Amino acid sequence: MGNKLLNKDIQAYVNANLKTDLHSLLLKKSPFSEVSMHEIVQQIKGKQVAEKKFPFLLQDGIVFPPQLNLEQSSSEKTALYKSEILQGKKFIDLTSGFGIDAWYLSQNFEDITLIEQNAELLEIVEHNWGVLGKKARFINRRLEDFLEENQEIFDVIYLDPARRDQNKNKVFLLEDLSPNILEIKEKLLSISNQVVIKLSPLIDLKYLVSVLPNIFRIDIIALKNDVKEVVVFLSNKNIPEITCNCVNLESGEPSFTFKFGEEEGVHSEYAEPEKFIYIPNNTILKAGVFNLISEKFSVKKLHPNTHLYTSAEKKTDFPGRCFEMEMIDSKNIKKKTQFNIISKNYPLKPEEIKKKYGLKDGGEQYLIFTQSKKGKIILKSV
Repeated sequence: MGNKLLNKDIQAYVNANLKTDLHSLLLKKSPFSEVSMHEIVQQIKGKQVAEKKFPFLLQDGIVFPPQLNLEQSSSEKTALYKSEILQGKKFIDLTSGFGIDAWYLSQNFEDITLIEQNAELLEIVEHNWGVLGKKARFINRRLEDFLEENQEIFDVIYLDPARRDQNKNKVFLLEDLSPNILEIKEKLLSISNQVVIKLSPLIDLKYLVSVLPNIFRIDIIALKNDVKEVVVFLSNKNIPEITCNCVNLESGEPSFTFKFGEEEGVHSEYAEPEKFIYIPNNTILKAGVFNLISEKFSVKKLHPNTHLYTSAEKKTDFPGRCFEMEMIDSKNIKKKTQFNIISKNYPLKPEEIKKKYGLKDGGEQYLIFTQSKKGKIILKSV
């Protein structure tokens, strides 16, 4: 597997070239007869990704898989968040991949099983877990074959289905994933009280609820306002309501929890801009709870198609950004002034606005180009 890569001289070469252009390295001959330059570059790339995505693996003895496996892995931040939710005695990850989710999710369990059909990848994970001092069962099988023969009961089952078809195209519907969640759902719920499935951030929540009647919880997880995943929790018990959590990690913003379907029974109030303007974070936009947050936080919308909100008093617990702003006339915008431009429900995009008004990008000040019920408006941060 990766034993040759753990040679001290090879590891020193990897560490010395962490900032070297990888394309130029690949054109060179490997200075080591026992490993190829491709294998060396794979380790360099792995350390580069780990530095940003899962720094806990930046230690001696860790071996990294091919780039595709690195890209498909969860980040340490999102995995850690999920680990704080789950606990029990027996945990199984049916699609372990590079094992980042499994590593964190299994922290509160005694008995851990990882299933992975890629033998080489599983060997790497087993080696790394040994380096990190953690025990588990590592089983190299197709999860469908494992489920067919399995007689064990687990407290939590975790899956991260492959979201690409045979032609490497992205897919989102549950029946198109690998494995097909709809085909194995009943089997999963027969061997566990709780099944946790990581899905694409693009999946439609109403579709999810319509095809998976066993959902009792949905978490929309963003990292610094970039929605990374939608995680659904299934139970074999009858739980009448679905709790939804909008979580924006590393933003300093509070999470927002609501019951699925609550949005249907509420309406927004509308108003012209008051002292404070609010922009919901992307988990709120993904959840589509535009009227609900208006009611919950006592803020008013500017326009039915403008997801901007306003209030006279500052709401410190709003799940998004808050600006103190005033309305201005376009004639008062000075050329060559530096602004951060935000365009919401407005005919021009930020780049077009900058060009039209001769503005520079950046700085501390903001301009919001948008619409209220009375028409197009421009707001400037105070």
